[in-house]
Amino acid sequence: MAHFVGIDASTTATKALLIRADGQVVAVASSEYTYETPQPLWSEQHPDLWWRGAIDSIRQVLAQSGVDPADVKGVGLTGQMHGLVLLDVAGEVLRPAILWNDQRTAAECDEIRQRLSRERLIQITGNDALTGFTAPKVLWVRNHEPQVFARARHILLPKDYVRYRLTGDYATDKAGAAGTILFDLAARDWSPAVLAALDIPAAWLPRTHEGPEVTGVISAEAAAVTGLKAGTPVVAGGGDQAAQAVGVGAVEPGIVALTLGTSGVVFASTGQPFIEPEGRLHAFCHAVPGRWHLMGVMLSAAGSLRWYRDTLASGMGFDTLLAPAAAVPPGSEGLLFLPYLTGERTPHPDPLARGAFVGLTVRHTQAHLTRAVLEGVAYGLRDGFELMRAAGLTEIRQVRVSGGGAKSPLWRQILADVLDAELVTVNTTEGAAYGAALLAATGAGVYPNVDTACAAAIRVTGSTAPGPARAVYESLYPLYRNLYPALRTTFDALGPNL
Repeated sequence: MAHFVGIDASTTATKALLIRADGQVVAVASSEYTYETPQPLWSEQHPDLWWRGAIDSIRQVLAQSGVDPADVKGVGLTGQMHGLVLLDVAGEVLRPAILWNDQRTAAECDEIRQRLSRERLIQITGNDALTGFTAPKVLWVRNHEPQVFARARHILLPKDYVRYRLTGDYATDKAGAAGTILFDLAARDWSPAVLAALDIPAAWLPRTHEGPEVTGVISAEAAAVTGLKAGTPVVAGGGDQAAQAVGVGAVEPGIVALTLGTSGVVFASTGQPFIEPEGRLHAFCHAVPGRWHLMGVMLSAAGSLRWYRDTLASGMGFDTLLAPAAAVPPGSEGLLFLPYLTGERTPHPDPLARGAFVGLTVRHTQAHLTRAVLEGVAYGLRDGFELMRAAGLTEIRQVRVSGGGAKSPLWRQILADVLDAELVTVNTTEGAAYGAALLAATGAGVYPNVDTACAAAIRVTGSTAPGPARAVYESLYPLYRNLYPALRTTFDALGPNL
């Protein structure tokens, strides 16, 4: 039987996943690494980490499965979005990659709005200029590292550096490319107007492809180090969120994907370009040909719980930490948590936003604080849903939840109550890497299209319906919404101390 590999180059590890043509997972391997914060607000990583991680993980899944490399008929790529990889004319890395969670580019975001106007930028790209995106990072290097910029000849996203090392080709997918804000959303390709306004050479940017489209083949050099067969096709794949959506079957309008990982994502597929006028939601191309999506992103979702555990309950397992919180009444007896621990993107694009517990009294215990963290993250995710509804995206038939945080029944119930929506889980748990593998299977012709691939491989395994607590959360949500406006001047004043 034909097999397919999905590779996910994330911020903390590169994962490789091997599936059969019917979608059954055969083997999974992951190679971990860290990223650097050389200055406050900075986040960098050397691209060689992703490549070494890909080599190790690919070799592991081939060894685990015993599959003949000749039976691997395609490779799909996904990974962290928005990062900037700069290469010189020989394809050598010029500096560590500037990552999606880097916050240094506030001045460059203002520069982009001055050069193009905020309104025109949103009209063309579907997005405002935010510090996490790729375009302001390019301007930052030009403004602060002119000697590096002068040598630059290629701009790649993280997963596309792995593609380059696998195939020797400079190429990207349309979903990931849209996240650079150098993209014409409706035309599904690089925007000549944006590139001209920002004075970025079009020749530096790779060719763009739809998610299942073949972009190249495994080179002899890559075959020698990975164990894959030279000539194996490599498809475009997608940015991590678009591939994650494919991996849970959120590929058609009306099905929303909710990812409860380090960051929290609300992802809604659309059949046409759909732009939130203020740019508070991200509007990108989907990894599915001819489709787009709206996306709300909060930066610290399950990351908030991990911070809380590591800081206030070090060494405690998550199950042990969460168990007492189930006995705390909904609303945590008047305690609210604001989950802006690393700044925020949706609905407040503010790198200086901070986290807070509000309403603490001597009555509150650790269990109250724990539940307040879960509830605060749920409120933050609801902000994304509310923006989608306000923008006119009213068809939400089903919410498919995934990510590490979704393993908690308590947190799933809180989410269902806060969102007032039924949450379902699916049989696939490998997310973006699985979606990349399905895109590879589609590109190889196993399936006629992505919809058919998802229908064949993905099924609903469980559901969580809203309960009586939804009325409590409905009354408390406006109080949560008031916290950021009330505290913003304080956040701004504390900003220089970050």
